Amino acid sequence: MVHRERSGVAAAKRRWPVAVGAALGGCALVAASAVPASAHGTGPGAGSGPGGHYVSLGDSYTSGPGIPGQVDADCGRSDRNYPSIVAAERKVASFRDVSCAGATTEEMWKPQGANDAQLNALRKDTDLVTVQIGGNDVGFGSIIATCAALGSQQPTGDPCRRHHASSGIDRLTLDIARTAPKVDRVLRAVHARAPHARVLVVGYPDLLPDDGSGCFPSVPFASGDFPYLRDTEKRLNTMLRLVAAWNRAEYVDTYRPTVGHDMCKTPADRWIEPLQPASPAAPAHPNAQGEQAMARAVLEALGKRHGQG
Repeated sequence: MVHRERSGVAAAKRRWPVAVGAALGGCALVAASAVPASAHGTGPGAGSGPGGHYVSLGDSYTSGPGIPGQVDADCGRSDRNYPSIVAAERKVASFRDVSCAGATTEEMWKPQGANDAQLNALRKDTDLVTVQIGGNDVGFGSIIATCAALGSQQPTGDPCRRHHASSGIDRLTLDIARTAPKVDRVLRAVHARAPHARVLVVGYPDLLPDDGSGCFPSVPFASGDFPYLRDTEKRLNTMLRLVAAWNRAEYVDTYRPTVGHDMCKTPADRWIEPLQPASPAAPAHPNAQGEQAMARAVLEALGKRHGQG
């Protein structure tokens, strides 16, 4: 199994620079729309309905650290995260959420503390899989820390962008492109282990104002780095959309449904907490409302909406 899962890595690395490079180079909408609609939902498990066996894979945006109630302190896993909402709404026969804060694509194959390798949760009779991964491969945490430190020293301009482009090439764009074959490998492994499952790749929600405005010092990024980081997240989501389509998986857009509820909004309106959270959640992560919004997006993709909780 492991040999087969890894055998396509070299080929994936050869083919992904062309497709992802075009998307990240400013042709995102063209590249995404070029994928035929038949590529979505035509793979194994495309017709899966309510019930069945559901497995959730992912990182902290899936697990919901800090959101009550925490059912796994090591992984920051909440029983009010979006997979739990989806499982309850779908009335699944069995549900395993093995998402874990800090997970990268490597944790799909290896344990993370007491959390087993996430792919081990899959079975031949798994009907539904959601996957939200890639942010930590790109380095969400270090990006935020670096940009906040630079922004605190220079609130105007774009010190974070200049830092990441100091070599003449934007390193974050390059890191996203390098993450594409890793996500590709994950999805191939998911299909191999759960051949009849409907597979949904869940994108990341809107973290910063979509209009490029800032909110220093509440979020201590420099004014010019707000649009830079917004565009970086959009590139990450575009890459996930393309890799999902390539692998006969469905992409769930959680960015558009969360626009207007980013970490710069007031506590009453935001679904993403800032670096100093006012609601129970990890910094720069969805709160309970954010998890509900992602659940609604997943349920809509599955053909059933989840109403406001």
